Amino acid sequence: GSYLSDEENVVSSARNVAVFDTLAALLAALVIIPGMAAGGAELSSGGPGLMFIYLLNVFNGMPGGRIVELVFYICVLFAGLSSLVNLYEAPVEMQERFGLNRRSAVIVIAVFGGAIALMIQGIVSGWMDAVSIYICPLGAMLAAIMFFWVAGENFALTAVNKGTNKPIGGWFIPLGKFVLVPAAFIALVAGALLGGIG
Repeated sequence: GSYLSDEENVVSSARNVAVFDTLAALLAALVIIPGMAAGGAELSSGGPGLMFIYLLNVFNGMPGGRIVELVFYICVLFAGLSSLVNLYEAPVEMQERFGLNRRSAVIVIAVFGGAIALMIQGIVSGWMDAVSIYICPLGAMLAAIMFFWVAGENFALTAVNKGTNKPIGGWFIPLGKFVLVPAAFIALVAGALLGGIG
């Protein structure tokens, strides 16, 4: 079952996430890219070095930068903590499926996660590239196929219109079938040919 209530306006929530996430990304790009260029960094660099080295130069070079820096990294901390919530799904599922108590489920997940992390620590960068270039577009394409081609029109329309005051019409189904699925396939192929498109 979904964690959303029946009154939740899915369309409005999805629109807000898309709009504000895009605005935040654009704002970050307008601040970080010039800051990196001024600090002599390669604009293709990213990851922890971007956040904890080059971004510090941006903060230190602005008036009141220490305060902004403190607020920013506190926000990063809470963003990380809130992102951990979805990791609880695995031990909860183990509790329900195998009848384990909470401690046992967490220990099993921790042991497996730690072992896997140790095994892949030398290839994390390449693995993350593979995830972003191949797995994410493939996942989006497979999800769209399931929603729009396999589950049927009523399933997709019912899910997307949950809690909305202005239901989305029939145009949503052809958009998903003939635009989203091919676009995800193009992203997958283009990413494979170009070594990434984002």
